[in-house]
Amino acid sequence: MTDPARHPSATPRGTGAGRRRFVAAVGTTGLVAGALGLLGALARSVVPDVLYEAPRRFPVGRPGDFPPDSVTLVSERRLFVFNTPEGFYAISAVCSHLGCNVNHEVGKGFACPCHGSTFEEDGRVRKGPAAWPLPRFSMSLSRRGELIVDTSRTVGPDFRLKA
Repeated sequence: MTDPARHPSATPRGTGAGRRRFVAAVGTTGLVAGALGLLGALARSVVPDVLYEAPRRFPVGRPGDFPPDSVTLVSERRLFVFNTPEGFYAISAVCSHLGCNVNHEVGKGFACPCHGSTFEEDGRVRKGPAAWPLPRFSMSLSRRGELIVDTSRTVGPDFRLKA
C-alpha cells in the first residue's frame, strides 16, 4: 500500500474538511463585517447632521447702550453699529476682499489692514483691491426693546432703524 503523505492523490475524495472550514470562516467574517457596518450606520443615524454655527439673527444691546452719534464695534459678531440722528444701522466689519477685519476711523471710513482696501463711511469701496462694498444688515427692535441684527438680510444705504 502507498503512503498518503508521499502521494497526495491517494487521499480519499470525501474529506473536504479544510475547504469547508475555509468557506465557513469567510462566511462568518462576512456576516460579522455586515453586522458591524449595520451597527455603525445605526449609531451614525442617532447623531444629527447639524452645522453648529452662530445664529444669523441676534441681539446686540439696547438702544441706550449706543451713545448718540457713535460707531460701536461688536467684535464677537464682526460688525459695526452706527447710532446717528437718522437712526441705527449695522455694517459688516469683514472686508469683502479676503475677510479680514476692517478698522473704522470717524470721518475717514473703514480701512482693511491686510491688503489696503478703504471704504467710505457708508461702506462703499473707496480704493481696492476689494471690489464690493461692506454689507449693511437689517435691524429691528425686539419686544424686549433690544436691537436685533439679521445678517441673513442685507439692506440698502438708506436703511435706518428709528428706535
